[in-house]
Amino acid sequence: MPKLSVIVPFYNVQQYAPDMLRSLRVNARRDFEFILVDDKSKDETPAILERAAEELSDVAQVRYLRHEENGGLATARNTGLDAATGEYLTFLDGDDWLAPGYLSDLVAAIEQLGCDFIRTDHVQATARARTVHRHPYGRRNEVLNPRDAILPVDRSTSVDYAYAWAGAYHRRLLDKGLLHFTDGLRTAEDRPWIWKLHREAESFAVVGLLGVFYRRGVASSLTQIGDVRQLDFIRAFDQVVEETATDRDAELLLPKAVRTYCAIIAHHLSEIDKFEPEVAKQLRIRSAAAIKRMPQDQLVDVLDTMDLRRASKLRRLRRRVSTAKAAA
Repeated sequence: MPKLSVIVPFYNVQQYAPDMLRSLRVNARRDFEFILVDDKSKDETPAILERAAEELSDVAQVRYLRHEENGGLATARNTGLDAATGEYLTFLDGDDWLAPGYLSDLVAAIEQLGCDFIRTDHVQATARARTVHRHPYGRRNEVLNPRDAILPVDRSTSVDYAYAWAGAYHRRLLDKGLLHFTDGLRTAEDRPWIWKLHREAESFAVVGLLGVFYRRGVASSLTQIGDVRQLDFIRAFDQVVEETATDRDAELLLPKAVRTYCAIIAHHLSEIDKFEPEVAKQLRIRSAAAIKRMPQDQLVDVLDTMDLRRASKLRRLRRRVSTAKAAA
């Protein structure tokens, strides 16, 4: 069994894939498994990966998998999870990269702590700028109950730091069905995943480890494209709310899920000009429907405690729902 499986999906990243692959080489060990998943790229990414898989096989165990149809990041990660054989698992994205030696440090940290999963800090790279982003949970190198890191409601917590690649995960989580993503989600795929992990895993820790460089501002990234795939955040957060509503601590946790959902809707409405006109229209319609679906008691409390700018956007949307319902 490999010590660590590293799952890396790629889609149309010919400009950035060589940097990622070089960073894998300087992190390679014979007991590491690199799983490279091409999600039906249309550029030269597959050719780059074919060459890299052969070259990397000299220093690590490598599997190169290619989708016949594009399925999105969640589906590509699931393909990697189904193929992974490592004792521990981690994720990377095809346009990001790693500091030398990071993966060995990651394995050492989770082995020393002996918990289900660990979370790390990361470096955001925007053009030439570098910014350190810390995991929001303050207690470090201490094994804790993941459920305790979901709250408080009105502060950024561990479930708001949803990056799957910022951490490592013991194989027992995969065996329990906690590491797969909701198939087909094109964006916000990390959100239901991180909530499920914190509700159902037994132990975790946050470590002050830097080594993942997260590239922002990539033109092909969904965060930069205003098409209908961006609206998958609604499906993702519907899942968060629905699953949290059935949790044994739903009364405590549901307000956090609803508040986060509202904050994300308000964020997208504030950037509505970046969307194609028809997508902007769908954003308003689907967001209004989402607000109608939310538990209304929790929604009222969220709107009463949220800042005025965001609360006003959401109240206007809610009034439209009520007005349309009355007219019908």
